[in-house]
Amino acid sequence: MASNMDREMILADFQACTGIENIDEAITLLEQNNWDLVAAINGVIPQENGILQSEYGGETIPGPAFNPASHPASAPTSSSSSAFRPVMPSRQIVERQPRMLDFRVEYRDRNVDVVLEDTCTVGEIKQILENELQIPVSKMLLKGWKTGDVEDSTVLKSLHLPKNNSLYVLTPDLPPPSSSSHAGALQESLNQNFMLIITHREVQREYNLNFSGSSTIQEVKRNVYDLTSIPVRHQLWEGWPTSATDDSMCLAESGLSYPCHRLTVGRRSSPAQTREQSEEQITDVHMVSDSDGDDFEDATEFGVDDGEVFGMASSALRKSPMTEFSSRYGDCHPVFFIGSLEAAFQEAFYVKARDRKLLAIYLHHDESVLTNVFCSQMLCAESIVSYLSQNFITWAWDLTKDSNRARFLTMCNRHFGSVVAQTIRTQKTDQFPLFLIIMGKRSSNEVLNVIQGNTTVDELMMRLMAAMEIFTAQQQEDIKDEDEREARENVKREQDEAYRLSLEADRAKREAHEREMAEQFRLEQIRKEQEEEREAIRLSLEQALPPEPKEENAEPVSKLRIRTPSGEFLERRFLASNKLQIVFDFVASKGFPWDEYKLLSTFPRRDVTQLDPNKSLLEVKLFPQETLFLEAKE
Repeated sequence: MASNMDREMILADFQACTGIENIDEAITLLEQNNWDLVAAINGVIPQENGILQSEYGGETIPGPAFNPASHPASAPTSSSSSAFRPVMPSRQIVERQPRMLDFRVEYRDRNVDVVLEDTCTVGEIKQILENELQIPVSKMLLKGWKTGDVEDSTVLKSLHLPKNNSLYVLTPDLPPPSSSSHAGALQESLNQNFMLIITHREVQREYNLNFSGSSTIQEVKRNVYDLTSIPVRHQLWEGWPTSATDDSMCLAESGLSYPCHRLTVGRRSSPAQTREQSEEQITDVHMVSDSDGDDFEDATEFGVDDGEVFGMASSALRKSPMTEFSSRYGDCHPVFFIGSLEAAFQEAFYVKARDRKLLAIYLHHDESVLTNVFCSQMLCAESIVSYLSQNFITWAWDLTKDSNRARFLTMCNRHFGSVVAQTIRTQKTDQFPLFLIIMGKRSSNEVLNVIQGNTTVDELMMRLMAAMEIFTAQQQEDIKDEDEREARENVKREQDEAYRLSLEADRAKREAHEREMAEQFRLEQIRKEQEEEREAIRLSLEQALPPEPKEENAEPVSKLRIRTPSGEFLERRFLASNKLQIVFDFVASKGFPWDEYKLLSTFPRRDVTQLDPNKSLLEVKLFPQETLFLEAKE
């Protein structure tokens, strides 16, 4: 029966040989075999031929004769499934326990952890990944190996891998899945605010409007209608991205520039206006009806024939209105604005305050006895023509026909109110022609004066000048307000631009910092991986070294003393028959790989690393003892 001291040694040897870490389990197995170490090992690790055998005659080696502590293991020379293999009758070798390797495999947005022994192959990793990722092995490329691409049959042990490894899977033959990155970017855009800088083309005014990314294009157009009074159906836009094809599309999807985007809006000519303007170009009629889309739609029921000017059929005459007016009243006459009443409003009122003018509306009636006198003596007076040209936009309308009269009253009621419309309605034929002086205000158009045809040149000039004084006073206030507003908008625009530049600068700094951190992390990972790889190679070489022979040995022994660059010495005994490569492996296992350091002898001085590594120490004259020193390669 073994003593307590012997049992502790047997227990330690049994755990070292079998890898069983649980002490209670190891003691139970030893007690079942009456503390016979060899029998207990054979019970745990069955051998091909039963128990440990001698090389001669197959005799059973008794338990006390086997002491792993007293017999150092040498590197295995065969891939036999037997865990023990006798080299000499009195020496048994225990195979090194396999190392466990950890692999983190990345595939698109998934990470799979795989743990395998280093005796497994690359193909076994792929089989595990096939079950986890549902990807056929034939469609899978496993990348990330330090040594480049490897075959499926490659044993992991031969790659000298560190314990922790990172790999990734490529599937070039499989279509990529639908990515959620676009949905994430869209959700982020929906939560952002877009600044739309909208220019009203006719009045040359800018509006800075903020909308959330979830707002629709239709909502933007409705807001613009509230500011410009241009109905959505009459809005003509410039600046929308080509992808903005539907008014129900939200701003985040429309492709607008973030954080601000410039647009321009104006009034679209309606089909009726286009037709009317086309007729004007044919007949050259300058006394036209209002061709605003809404006005025309309301007035079509009257069946107006705009082809008659001053009671003459233009379809027969086909003359220019200026030619016709000149033939009646001479070449000196006001320049009448050619276009609709709405267009005359735009020209006179909806411009910058410094460029605004009064609007003079001349209402003609061919059946009035005052018409010829008013036109020839007052309207065509040189002073009146000059004053009107400098300070007014003059627009004319023929009320001779009842249909035209009714149509103008409709427009007048809409633009100037019922009081002005009623005033014109009550005018008798002999009181025509009329001259209306209109001044544009912020919210409405104000009729400053209604001048009847029974007046004189001086009185007409005085009333025009009085209206001009009122307009000038109002214009100065408007200019001041407009300058202050533009100053505020410029400050706000500069602040917005500064804020945008600040955001861009912050984003650039943040991205640069993130790139720097990512690069530092990458370099640190590379450094750690290189260190782990070097350590794995060092351990592999250290474990593969043959045991150090004793000083008294039947074979010749060479004692080498190696000086490191730091001044320390490495000493070890080698068999004289050992190859020079074993010395290189020993030096590399101490952290001095032979591809980075050279091994030099002193007398004679020579570079040992340049010698044939397959020659023995005896052949290269490193026997019986030699002092070498290590030197880093350039």
